Amino acid sequence: MAPLLGNIARATIVLFTFNFISKALGLVREMVIANEFGTSYAVDAYLVAYSLPSVLFALFAGALTTVVIPVYSEYAAKDGEAEAWRLFATVFNVLLLCLLILSAAGVILAPWIIKILAPGFSGDISQLAGELTRIMFPVLVFTGISALFNGLLNARNIFGVTALNAPFSNLGIILGVLVLGKIWGVHGMAWGLLVGGFCGAAVQIPALVKSGFRLRWEFNLKHPGLKSILRLVLPMAGGISISQTYIVIDRILASGLAEGSISALNYANRLIQMPLGLFVTAVGTAFFPAFTRRAAEGNLLGLQDGIRRALRVVILVCLPAAVGLMVLREPLITLFFQRGAFDLRATSMTSIALLFYSLGLVGQAAEFILVRGFFSLHDTRTPVKIGAVVVTLNLILSLLLRGPLQHGGVALANSLAALTSMTLLVIILGRRLSGLWSSEMWRFMGQIGLAAGLMGLAVQAISQTTEHYLSLTGLLTGTLAVAANVGLAISAGLVIYVIILTIFRLDEAQLFWAAASRALAWRKQ
Repeated sequence: MAPLLGNIARATIVLFTFNFISKALGLVREMVIANEFGTSYAVDAYLVAYSLPSVLFALFAGALTTVVIPVYSEYAAKDGEAEAWRLFATVFNVLLLCLLILSAAGVILAPWIIKILAPGFSGDISQLAGELTRIMFPVLVFTGISALFNGLLNARNIFGVTALNAPFSNLGIILGVLVLGKIWGVHGMAWGLLVGGFCGAAVQIPALVKSGFRLRWEFNLKHPGLKSILRLVLPMAGGISISQTYIVIDRILASGLAEGSISALNYANRLIQMPLGLFVTAVGTAFFPAFTRRAAEGNLLGLQDGIRRALRVVILVCLPAAVGLMVLREPLITLFFQRGAFDLRATSMTSIALLFYSLGLVGQAAEFILVRGFFSLHDTRTPVKIGAVVVTLNLILSLLLRGPLQHGGVALANSLAALTSMTLLVIILGRRLSGLWSSEMWRFMGQIGLAAGLMGLAVQAISQTTEHYLSLTGLLTGTLAVAANVGLAISAGLVIYVIILTIFRLDEAQLFWAAASRALAWRKQ
């Protein structure tokens, strides 16, 4: 058990490091976009144009990365690596053909796609969204192939290079805004996305070739391995696409609201995605191979323990993160986005969206782990069924709440749907793994909730006091004052949170102090 947990920890650290780089660049990307375009119709059009390619990318990335690991491992163990690579030469060629067809269809059908995705758009903004769709849809070829490469490398326990796709994509957009955006406006940002997608796929090729992959013109549609992959991918892709439908629903309904509603939802969602993409994705990706092995061995108690451990870790981080985002939402948005074209109105709109999105952060984090629990049991249908119910609920709630709360209602509906999804997944998976959500988990949730609540009160008091002091003394002004306020509040909140967890004698707090002690001992050497 110890070596296994050590391998998981090392993989998590590697993924966390690269995810941190990716999310930092992603935040810089949003800051650059906000500065240049604010919450304008141009950004609304860009986001709608990228909606379908991003959903399809998430479909390919999530399904392929998850399915490739067990299938490759099975073929490599039974028939040797040479046969496994021959299989995936066929998979590569079939995938490439499908992606080229989808991209061509997206370019041709762009105007009609926009009419479906943004029924509230008309005139120039509708035309602009169609033009951007035609530029960006081919990025699907690069991101889809990159997802296959990602899964193959992860199956060989190579994690670092696979995390470079997102950073390259972000760099492409940043350069697109800063360089091409000065010439072509929002069109330059779209071209930057396309270039970044190509680079993200290309950077993985050397590691893949070194691992043994070779481009072969094999196209064996009758290969049993290809049939196995399709059998696993299709329902899994359905489940993932259902979860991505949240984004599409948000943008469809927000397209008929005030200018900048889609942009405000996007900026707020990017801040929500920081803890999700930075930490939860790393934990889920690192734990999933262990889930799969334990399920294959019939070790259901071990699988249950692994899922529970992963849940505890993500809840431990995401619940206080949600409280912090709610309490510090306006200072954070001011610090990161409020400059250039991003004005006070944009800050207010984004703050409302962030408040309501934060309520569902824990639900989204737990959902990511629980779905992989089902996948490890080769049950891809149950998450799809739950997803269909939850998407329907999301749509109904969005329609009900959009009127009184505008774009805030759309964000609140999203959060309520995520929490419902988490609840249903826990109940149904708990029937397969008896004792998954035990009384100990309820006790843990209560302790984390209390710790996060006390931390939130302290952070709010510290933030208000610091803001008042800096305003009176004039010691720091502008961005420096906001940065000092946010930095002090977050640092103090983190210390308070860890102290409370230590008082509760949680295992995770003891592990934290042990790791800190080792780090201090290493520095003294």
